[in-house]
Amino acid sequence: MAAVASSSPIGFTRVSGLPVSSSIEISGQTKLHCKPTISSSKSELFGGAVSVNLGKNSGRRRLPAAHVVSPKAVSDSNSSQTCLDPDASSSVLGIILGGGAGTRLYPLTKKRAKPAVPLGANYRLIDIPVSNCLNSNISKIYVLTQFNSASLNRHLSRAYASNMGGYKNEGFVEVLAAQQSPENPNWFQGTADAVRQYLWLFEEHDVLEFLVLAGDHLYRMDYEKFIQAHRETDADITVAALPMDEKRATAFGLMKIDEEGRIIEFAEKPKGEQLKAMRVDTTILGLDDERAKEMPYIASMGIYVFSKEAMLNLLREKFPEANDFGSEVIPGATSIGMRVQAYLYDGYWEDIGTIEAFYNANLGITKKPVPDFSFYDRSSPIYTQPRYLPPSKMLNADVTDSVIGEGCVIKNCKIHHSVIGLRSCISEGAIIEDTLLMGADYYETDADRRLLAARGGVPIGIGKNSHIKRAIIDKNARVGEDVKIINSDNVQEAARETEGYFIKSGIVTVIKDALIPSGTII
Repeated sequence: MAAVASSSPIGFTRVSGLPVSSSIEISGQTKLHCKPTISSSKSELFGGAVSVNLGKNSGRRRLPAAHVVSPKAVSDSNSSQTCLDPDASSSVLGIILGGGAGTRLYPLTKKRAKPAVPLGANYRLIDIPVSNCLNSNISKIYVLTQFNSASLNRHLSRAYASNMGGYKNEGFVEVLAAQQSPENPNWFQGTADAVRQYLWLFEEHDVLEFLVLAGDHLYRMDYEKFIQAHRETDADITVAALPMDEKRATAFGLMKIDEEGRIIEFAEKPKGEQLKAMRVDTTILGLDDERAKEMPYIASMGIYVFSKEAMLNLLREKFPEANDFGSEVIPGATSIGMRVQAYLYDGYWEDIGTIEAFYNANLGITKKPVPDFSFYDRSSPIYTQPRYLPPSKMLNADVTDSVIGEGCVIKNCKIHHSVIGLRSCISEGAIIEDTLLMGADYYETDADRRLLAARGGVPIGIGKNSHIKRAIIDKNARVGEDVKIINSDNVQEAARETEGYFIKSGIVTVIKDALIPSGTII
């Protein structure tokens, strides 16, 4: 079975017509017929999406590797339609890793888990992998977290309904926080250890595969194609891989593959001769000749499909002390002869692990003519918590190349190349440039604002005649009048927590709930 290779921008196809029967030839003789039954859903969460049931034939069909050309499956083809048997909703469990303490994203992670950090005016980071799962027909999802999980748990419970699994009511999105027990008094020691500690729960699910995802990546991916490639190659583990040029490759963990797309070697951030030794023929994974010359390396995305039995065996029997998937479990699986395949993803992907990466990813959605990542793809929407806010109101405002969230009040100011979050209030004469303004969790009443004014306080939002450039303003921050946050001295690193801000990579980040008094210059 040869899948179609593509290097076109990522896209998706939703079922829009009557069901058709698709036949797939196996070994030149047998055919697998896939007759979807289509039922529409009026759930607000799914926006009138269509659910697809693939029938009663639920036995897993694995093909001999000799009959498969599956490594050439590229995830961003927008013309093909996946037909999994059994379908992903009943056979795949999603496991999203919430990450560690998020020290590189501090102070944005001071009061929240990394996946709960706001993104793109209306969303949170966790909405990306959850939405990718839902759009890929995967509705059984666990989110593992260890630090500051209260706001993440609250967001997930409000955003994703308990009955999202369709008429069978089997779907869920549930947070699993790290916990101590008599058997294991330790917190999560790494990605593999986090999964191991909840393996007793995961194995109760009658599924074929575990889909392991990161909670701090920005991308759009059809996981059904990923899982299909895993099944076609009869793999124990399949690793999502990004094509890389030489300049970027030195910052990633690289993989080497054989002519069948099987991973045979790993190298962590190689340099010099070691880097050259990791070059691969990426046409094996589906790139055309021209792109393959530009991108002769492949890097792990930290996204994996594990066959259930392989996961249980690796974490309990083969490597019971291993803490990390990328550096211990998966290289170990290769060393003991397990089949570990690479699967090429040739679309936009960003690891939002640092303040600079987070800033660039957010501002990238304002890029012209095509943003780095689009929240406007109707065929594959990004879901989030419904807040029922009014439309944003702009009074004599000059707004260019910007994204404005819901419920904002913007008065007679200038905004350029910025992302303005929910409930933002920006006063007269303010100038906002190259800035991510996260907004607020609530509105202050007129009475609150009058009382603050009488006491000489500062309301939530941006005060009159303030100038903010190349900054991140976290939620509920109070920026007074005539404030300048422009980093005119080009300071690259500074920690001024008592004063309400940090500077990392030259980007000023104002802390959540911070007060920046009127007249302050940063």
